[in-house]
Amino acid sequence: MPDFAGHFKFNLVFTELLARKPEFFREGVEIASVYGVFPPALWNGGRVQSGYCDERFIKGVLQAFNKRGIPLRFTFTNPMIEEQHLSDPLCNKIMQYADNGLNEVIVASPLLEDYIRSRYPGYKITSSTCKRITEPERLLSEVEKDYHIVVIDYDLNHDFETLEKIPDKKKCELLVNACCNAGCPVRSEHYRAIGKMQIVFAEHMRTHPNQPLSVQAMEQKHPGVMKYDNCPCSERTLFDITGLPNHISPEEIWEQYIPMGFEQFKIEGRSFQTLNLIEHYLYYMIRPEWKNQARYAFMQLLEVNDVLHFDE
Repeated sequence: MPDFAGHFKFNLVFTELLARKPEFFREGVEIASVYGVFPPALWNGGRVQSGYCDERFIKGVLQAFNKRGIPLRFTFTNPMIEEQHLSDPLCNKIMQYADNGLNEVIVASPLLEDYIRSRYPGYKITSSTCKRITEPERLLSEVEKDYHIVVIDYDLNHDFETLEKIPDKKKCELLVNACCNAGCPVRSEHYRAIGKMQIVFAEHMRTHPNQPLSVQAMEQKHPGVMKYDNCPCSERTLFDITGLPNHISPEEIWEQYIPMGFEQFKIEGRSFQTLNLIEHYLYYMIRPEWKNQARYAFMQLLEVNDVLHFDE
């Protein structure tokens, strides 16, 4: 599930719904992780994550999910990492706080991956879809490497000839609700632009924490980068993405992909509004006959707020 920081309350309450009302959920649903980052972490990639999380919030979120047995999976997938970025104080502090054998990291940069493997060997490592591995032989080679999970590029979601050839399908994760266009020619360039923007934002927050970062300042650092800031695809709702070629429906998950041997499915949504995100959760995880009751019970839990407190 997406975003343990910005959607912290939302996701924690949804995990509570699963614990209290398992009969609402489709067969076999388990929450394998909640992925995301604590802003303004410089190593973040995939989506620009603004804002600021203090030490108490970071430790509280870790405690809240980990005590339920749910890992945080850090989206440290910035492809623009350079040597000087490896010593980033916030990112290393996050890694130290969460280094308990449960939490995980998603990577795209070989430089950052090597650093994490050597400095924090207790973390399970996921290979990111941001790598844009669409060639069948490269994908098979990636799955053979020392990764806990490989997130398959969603342009391959319906390439069953390639998917069938994967020997260890349980090791693979499919992104089921991609909002991006199939075969987008600028997706990799977009990821690089996001990486540049995240670095500029993180460095600005470190030196000017009480001053907003202007568009002009971002453009001055990286001319032209802001053209990627408002991709219209990111505004798509559940009802928009169901018609996209890369979309995987719940029926396909249970009737086609699970029988093939796949077990892990990722829901996109770090930049979604909460109304859009709840519709995605209901669509993918709740039995259709319980959808209205589940929505009502979830809203009740959100209002009661009795699952949200940090240990002092």
